[in-house]
Amino acid sequence: MAVYRYLAACTAILLAPAQVVADPLSAHILEQISVKGRQTDLLGLASSASEGVVGNAEIADRPLLRGGEILEFIPGMVVTQHSGSGKANQYFLRGFNLDHGTDFASYVDGMPVNMRSHGHGQGYTDLSFLIPELVSQIDYQKGAYHANSGDFSAAGVARFGMQNRTRNEAELTFGMDNYQRLLVKGNVKQGKADVLLAGELQQYDGPWTDIAEDVDKLNLLARYSKPLGSGQFALTFMAYDNSWNAADQIPQRAVSQGLIDAFGSLDTSVGGKSSRNSVSASWYSDAWQWNAYAIQTELDLWSNFTYFLNDPLNGDQFEQVDERWIYGGELSRHWHNQLGEFAVEHVVGVQLRYDDIGEVGLYNTRQRQRLSTVRQDAVQQGSAALFSQSTMQLNSDWNAHLGLRYDYFSVDVNSDLAANSGEATEGIASLKAGLSYQFAANWQAYFNAGQGFHSNDARGATTVIDPQSGDSVAPVDLLVRSNGAELGLRFFDYTAFNISAALWYLNMDSELLYVGDAGTNEPSRASKRYGVEVAAYYWFNSNWSLDAELALTRSRFTQAAADEGNYIDGALPLVLSMGLIYKADNPWQLSLRLRHFGKRTLDSFNQQRSAATTTVNAGYRYEWQRWQLTLELLNIFDSNNSDIDYFYASRLPGEPAEGIEDRHTHPLEPRTARFKLAYRF
Repeated sequence: MAVYRYLAACTAILLAPAQVVADPLSAHILEQISVKGRQTDLLGLASSASEGVVGNAEIADRPLLRGGEILEFIPGMVVTQHSGSGKANQYFLRGFNLDHGTDFASYVDGMPVNMRSHGHGQGYTDLSFLIPELVSQIDYQKGAYHANSGDFSAAGVARFGMQNRTRNEAELTFGMDNYQRLLVKGNVKQGKADVLLAGELQQYDGPWTDIAEDVDKLNLLARYSKPLGSGQFALTFMAYDNSWNAADQIPQRAVSQGLIDAFGSLDTSVGGKSSRNSVSASWYSDAWQWNAYAIQTELDLWSNFTYFLNDPLNGDQFEQVDERWIYGGELSRHWHNQLGEFAVEHVVGVQLRYDDIGEVGLYNTRQRQRLSTVRQDAVQQGSAALFSQSTMQLNSDWNAHLGLRYDYFSVDVNSDLAANSGEATEGIASLKAGLSYQFAANWQAYFNAGQGFHSNDARGATTVIDPQSGDSVAPVDLLVRSNGAELGLRFFDYTAFNISAALWYLNMDSELLYVGDAGTNEPSRASKRYGVEVAAYYWFNSNWSLDAELALTRSRFTQAAADEGNYIDGALPLVLSMGLIYKADNPWQLSLRLRHFGKRTLDSFNQQRSAATTTVNAGYRYEWQRWQLTLELLNIFDSNNSDIDYFYASRLPGEPAEGIEDRHTHPLEPRTARFKLAYRF
């Protein structure tokens, strides 16, 4: 059926004949199929216009400033940073300022990346542990239209599949601002099994005038895969460790007054350290799939966004700590049957996850030394989900899709303030449905509707006393509903052209989010978002290709609030991405990429707006025998736009006690060059 044929087509790449798939619903065919990303024909396979697949070759063609920017392969997605290179990126999609991932779900080899009840932010998504060269493909879906997607999936989901086999290669990269990266990866054949080993070392000081980022990142991966019984088995170990100093966003007035320059800092002692270690296993066959994982993560993060607003003597620096183990897995069953004259394809499954959070804390600090505890908690958080997805082939042109899902959450919070300890449970059912109609050989139309949700921080569901002020507060709902729909159209020409377009709508119930930076709850109103997305890919011939992706969005609050407007701060109304690639038959290629995101409102009245941001990156690659030389030029026109902007009150020494409302900006990194030399052995 359509969903499974599409997902099965995404299960193999040129370098990974026995690859474990990214999407848990796709693991039922062991057939080897070469995936060329955007050149993969999804007519009759995809169940919506806004889903797709990105292949490994496409990932290799695009220069990346930061590893997390790999999510920008998803049309309309913007990835920025407001702090140090070791911290999770800031994400934007479909009118959401997703913060660090609250309404966009990410999975790597079946393991969830989003962190529940995290010390820095709900849904915290740090992809620094991912080595881009080892990603076989990205399966992405926008909207909550698929039953295997649950928590954090209101805006969409990305599933990263890892290679089973890779080329033996050593790669060394040098760049400006002391950028250094060493990657070694290789494959060993053991009978019918493949053993993949890889290691990455990275150091970077950044362009900042008064700090050296001193990034010290290590990534290790070991993967064992082989045919087992009627299916394919894989066992994967991953390890990540990083430490860094941070250049946080800075107030515009500090630059205007000459206190610092645009690449300066007001608190030079902020930064962090992070680690992640995991073991995961998976097995899939034509009828069954299972995966299981255990993940251990730690984060120690120091930040200072308001300087001397709350504590004029010691300053407002704070430390956020998160230490946890995550256990979980999934089991699903796939089969076909005949319902009268209709062919039907089904999948049913169960998903389990348990977060054992030993410490999630917030502390007041100075120069990274603790002064006092705002709050310190231990959290036990578990969830179980049942899902069912069915596709019915009504005739040769029409398919109907129906998905059902039920999630149950249970949390137990043990807080240093006894009154904020407690337990909470909540369940939520979600319905997803769609129709697809292939009305011509090259055209297909889609209609989708679905319910999604995201979980709130467990601490917000049990807190009754504000740890900062001591005031009474009301606990919040544990789960927050979203509803969305989409009309879509897709055209695919086997020889030259691929285009998809979607008109979508999404509303979110009234919610209260736990704010890790303050240790308390922040109210947010019900909202609605709608927009248009177009993604087009054109291949002039075997050498030249052009792509363009455009997203237009309108985002508004739907509930009135005293002294507030109805604009959603941080939402991006316009995102444009364009790329041009020339691949000579032998031995070189050239790529050019533009990214633009428009002016965005910084307050609910739309009185404060940021400037638009535009960057252009370029890459040149030359191959000779076993050698490959790559030159990457990032921000080649040296744009001085900002990576991200905020508008809020902060206080510098000598300013009024209530502080001054101002724009706070993190600049784009200036023009930088990186040289990469790789040897295949």
